[in-house]
Amino acid sequence: MEKRKFSKDFYETQKQQWQKSLFVYTMMILFYLFVVSFVVFSFAAIVGLFLREKPLSFTDTIIALVFASVVIALIIATFHYFDAKNHGAKFIRERLLAKIPDLSDRYHKQFANTLEEIRIAAGLPEVHPYILPAFAINSMALIEPDGTPSVLVTEGLVAEFTRGELQAVIAHELAHVVRGDTYYVTLVCSLVNFFERLRDTSKPQTHPEATAYSGQSQVSGAPLVWMALTISTLIMHLLSTLVSRQREILADAAAVEFSRNPKPLARAIYKAHLKNSFVGDFSVAYSPLLIVPPRSTGITDGFFSRLFNTHPPLMRRIRMLANMVPTRPAKIIQEVWDIHKSREKARIVLPSKEEEQAKREGKPEPKDWDVQEGKIWMIQNPGGDWEGPHTLADLLLLDIFLPSRWILNMQEQIEAPASEFPQIQKALQKWGKRKKPKNLKENNCPRCRVLLHENYYEGVPLKICPDCGGKLIDAAVMERIIARKEVAFSDQLKAKAKDFEKNFLYDPVLRKKIHADKSPKIDCPNCGAKMRPRPYNYQYVVPVDKCLHCHKIWFDADELEILQILIEH
Repeated sequence: MEKRKFSKDFYETQKQQWQKSLFVYTMMILFYLFVVSFVVFSFAAIVGLFLREKPLSFTDTIIALVFASVVIALIIATFHYFDAKNHGAKFIRERLLAKIPDLSDRYHKQFANTLEEIRIAAGLPEVHPYILPAFAINSMALIEPDGTPSVLVTEGLVAEFTRGELQAVIAHELAHVVRGDTYYVTLVCSLVNFFERLRDTSKPQTHPEATAYSGQSQVSGAPLVWMALTISTLIMHLLSTLVSRQREILADAAAVEFSRNPKPLARAIYKAHLKNSFVGDFSVAYSPLLIVPPRSTGITDGFFSRLFNTHPPLMRRIRMLANMVPTRPAKIIQEVWDIHKSREKARIVLPSKEEEQAKREGKPEPKDWDVQEGKIWMIQNPGGDWEGPHTLADLLLLDIFLPSRWILNMQEQIEAPASEFPQIQKALQKWGKRKKPKNLKENNCPRCRVLLHENYYEGVPLKICPDCGGKLIDAAVMERIIARKEVAFSDQLKAKAKDFEKNFLYDPVLRKKIHADKSPKIDCPNCGAKMRPRPYNYQYVVPVDKCLHCHKIWFDADELEILQILIEH
């Protein structure tokens, strides 16, 4: 087993960070001195500094050029160092679109609570949680300019991992923080990213259009600068891999001390390797920060692999964790598949709209079960027919409701004008006192005109129509629903999705919705603006109703489920 060394106290670790910072800063000065000297001497040769009528002595010339190079290198290195130190973590978070967890989301809240538990166990004063909007499975830790750690996990990770695996991953990231690795790697990765972006902008490019007119290819950019930046990127990358393999092994061991269970961490690492681990706008510069490298295949223990890969091989990490149990790595891998099968069996099977209606027809009379839900009110429409049952809130929001309209209370079997019911009088008084909404259709189903109910779907808060089953969802949370697999789907829903794929997706010019009888334009229940039928996205061109003002999506019955089926399969 690897020998474990990490600081006992986080504040002591913070005091030691200046040593690593000094090392990085010194390397930057030496590097910039080399680059600037190369540019200065090249420029001096080009302008003919040595060919003046009264040239300076060779020694004086060398001293002047070296002095100029040192001054310029110090200025650039100082600016670059403090820029990376003060803005590096923020830049990485913004580039990866990291967001603060939504505590109304069950998965996000579990992540935030688990991070708080492990933070206390690790003895850290404060840790900021962030969620990366990616289906991949990965995580990282950063150090903010004020010294506060941050832990970032992907949507795919919180959707796929068990609570034990989530604890193990968080413990791994906080182990990096406690050992002092995160500060060093955050700083170096910020510097590497700068060089990579600068190299990409100066890379020589061939313009084919120049060949057509001049017969020669013209090259843009500065080849010498590009070569220098390529070398600089390589040097900084080697700095980031200097202690990377060893620190991953030590962090795995330290994570076990926090969570007291090696198996979940081994399963988590295997899952991350097995599935897609690319994160957002990925750059190779971020690889040392991640718990699993995006390109994890082909990593060995050979010399060149150790030199250029930031992480140890998968099986070496799993074998080390398995020896702590002790057990065999194959048994841990089998547990991953057993848990996957158990979760598949535990998924709730959602019926189609037709199956739901058929199920309702087999229930007792509405009078017996609607009373329990508060649906005890019938209303007589202008044609003399009774409509309902409705809850009291739904009744007051009906377009045909008037104080003089005849109402039937099914619970008390009383039929009279609405104004004669004390319950309705009291509700109308409260309605008159409160501020009326700007749009009377707000929070109503755009199809049925009944009040939408607050609900949860795969841990995400949404609004659902109790009658037609339509759902109003914020577009920003759709990625969470797509990444999670709490629910399964009935055979009829799968068949409906297959028919839709055959009839529409293979002929998208038709532009028809799943329910062809639905009107093309409806009012947004959130803001009242007109919603537009639009494809969900350009990869999955399932038409849904979108509000372009408040960014809500209205899914008619079965539309969300069919979208999920098409994406999963």
